[in-house]
Amino acid sequence: METTIQTAVKKTLHKANTRGQADHGWLKTSLTFSFSGYHDPNRVHFGVLRVLNDDQIAGGKGFGMHPHDNMEIITIPMEGVVEHRDNQGNHGIITKGEVQIMSAGTGVSHSEFNHSKEDLLKLFQIWLFPNKGNVEPRYGQMKFDLTAQHNNFQLLVSPVEANIPNTLGIHQDAFFSMGNFEANQDFTYKLHREGNGLYIFVVNGQVETSGENLEFRDGLGLEDISEVNFKTKNGVELLLMEIPMD
Repeated sequence: METTIQTAVKKTLHKANTRGQADHGWLKTSLTFSFSGYHDPNRVHFGVLRVLNDDQIAGGKGFGMHPHDNMEIITIPMEGVVEHRDNQGNHGIITKGEVQIMSAGTGVSHSEFNHSKEDLLKLFQIWLFPNKGNVEPRYGQMKFDLTAQHNNFQLLVSPVEANIPNTLGIHQDAFFSMGNFEANQDFTYKLHREGNGLYIFVVNGQVETSGENLEFRDGLGLEDISEVNFKTKNGVELLLMEIPMD
């Protein structure tokens, strides 16, 4: 179920319990947007944000070698360790606190497995439509210290053309930020690009914003905005995805 609220600011609310669900035994996933066997014509994308999957992968399991093209793919592990291999010769071990990006471009095949044989792997996998087709495939990963930006947002992902230091560049006018905020905090996020929308995803905790009370794994898409105000209740961890809407 998708709730679109027509106000001066256009809001699209995705409560956590309305997401698509899939259980393959080794993989349990919650799907904000249509993906694989889950299809909702009202939940195909938000702007250029095509996929937001909340995955839990059993020890030693994962996705075998499979192809992608013309998609920007961002992986954020929240618990456990991801092992990545691709046909470009890249081999990555990605842990909590790190972010991985892959520009599929003209085409790339890759595998993604839980590096541990016993421990559960929890991650977010996010796909964006690119702003440029058929680019040369590229891979990157970077470690971030979110504790260094307590009660503030840390920029993780930015447009490759912007050459912003200490961020991962992608082929899209998009900016991803994460932040941990204590209880009873008031703070504001200012958009980087005029015309962009913002998709707010609650990793943990609760927050009030734009007339909504958002809780664990809720999502809220906002359009026609230049900044967004937040107020915490008992503390919150947020993932913000600022993205073009067309």
